[in-house]
Amino acid sequence: MISGSQGRLQDRRPISVIDIGSNSIRLVVYEGVARAPTVLFNEKMLAGLGRGIVSTGKLDPEAVQRAVAEFGRFRALSEQAGAETLHVIATAAAREAENGPDFIRRAEEILGTEIQVLSGREEAHYSALGVISAFHPADGVAGDLGGGSLELVDVKGEEIGDGITLPLGGLRLQDMAKNSSAAAQTIVREEIARATLLGEGRGRTFYCVGGTWRNLARLHMLVTGYPLGVMHHYEMNPQAIGDFLKQVAKNDMGKMKGIDWIPKSRRALLPYGAIVLQEIIRVMQPGNIVASALGVREGYLYSLLTPEEQREDPLLSAAEEMAVLRARSVTHARELADWTGEAFATFGIEETEDEARYRRAACLLADTGWRAHPEYRGTQSLNIIAHGSFIGVDHPGRAFLALTNLYRHEGIHEDMAAPEIKALAGPHYLERARLLGALLRVVYLLTASMPGVMPKLKWVERDKGVLALVVPPEHAALIGERPAGRLAQLSKLLGRPMEFAVGE
Repeated sequence: MISGSQGRLQDRRPISVIDIGSNSIRLVVYEGVARAPTVLFNEKMLAGLGRGIVSTGKLDPEAVQRAVAEFGRFRALSEQAGAETLHVIATAAAREAENGPDFIRRAEEILGTEIQVLSGREEAHYSALGVISAFHPADGVAGDLGGGSLELVDVKGEEIGDGITLPLGGLRLQDMAKNSSAAAQTIVREEIARATLLGEGRGRTFYCVGGTWRNLARLHMLVTGYPLGVMHHYEMNPQAIGDFLKQVAKNDMGKMKGIDWIPKSRRALLPYGAIVLQEIIRVMQPGNIVASALGVREGYLYSLLTPEEQREDPLLSAAEEMAVLRARSVTHARELADWTGEAFATFGIEETEDEARYRRAACLLADTGWRAHPEYRGTQSLNIIAHGSFIGVDHPGRAFLALTNLYRHEGIHEDMAAPEIKALAGPHYLERARLLGALLRVVYLLTASMPGVMPKLKWVERDKGVLALVVPPEHAALIGERPAGRLAQLSKLLGRPMEFAVGE
């Protein structure tokens, strides 16, 4: 009998983070501190601690009792999941309420650890780190909309610029406006006017962080029939989204397509999230709006990494981890990433930075579906990769990764499969996926999916523009009818004559 689970990375030590927000309290157990964090367990409660804080100055008494009662369970879940450390952070409501210190003291007793009550500046800082960690690279303004406050901060690469905290969290805005959309719009306009940093974001990206905006983006995906149900890096055109935001801001969502998929507990705050986003668009005039699945918690986790780890590519880190967990040989996957780069250079194919990153990731993921039935390896790989919890990749890039592995298994003429994913990829990435898939189909028949041979295979230009794939004499027996047939397919796709050759 096989002992021990092989589905997890063996060098990781689970770590828990509890985020005590104004609206929700969430426990997330991560597999470990990593550049591309993987969630081991996730649990939340919508406590509504900040409800009524505007009029009372205190945390909601009923919410406090519910939260305190649940903290024991959160601690037990953390321990059951094997977390070696438990980090607890608290945001706007806990730091501002009169009874906040007493609530924090009671929570610390139950959770058995010190709680870090973040200042507005610290909350903005960790939110910015979450966005920096999730995009390659980030360039714009990150906006984290919680239940009690809105943090806005400029991000560019690894640099964090100006930031501001505004009292525009969904619960707080609802209380201040006394459930009036018109009053909320007036309040938001006055507060957003203080955020002068938005003027520096013109034409750049606005990153939406927080549960209210994530659900707003989810609703937009459902309304528009978007083909990929992945929240992270979902893009919305600021001009095209205007009518949608106007309808949500009016709380006219009852007949919207997909509204039943949005939790009822979240719907009440969507109009306020829409009103805030409308004003940000008006003032900032961003070039794009992008949803981020990562925020304060992940930013806090990112801060625990060494500088060297922070500089790692999050997409390639995650793809390499997938290769360790699912490939027949992770060494073969790494060889493939290097060898295809050399091949593309020989073919005269130029790559942007992202195209090179995506190609490497596709190679690291190329053996994802090998345990599946041969007839379903392509579609299984496509689904796993397209819907994987990857960061540092946009949605057309996801489509490229998935399609490359569909073609690698099912052939480059598979035109009936995944039409939505193909449309998402666009013509350029679709053509590039076919080419890389065709190249993988050749080389896998020469390596038997095992390392050692690929670094010895070299492309050489011969007379009359013929490209020869030179196989060393000791491996000449690997050449055969099937590899020759696939090389002919690659030749046709590339538009250049190709042949096998034996030599040094």
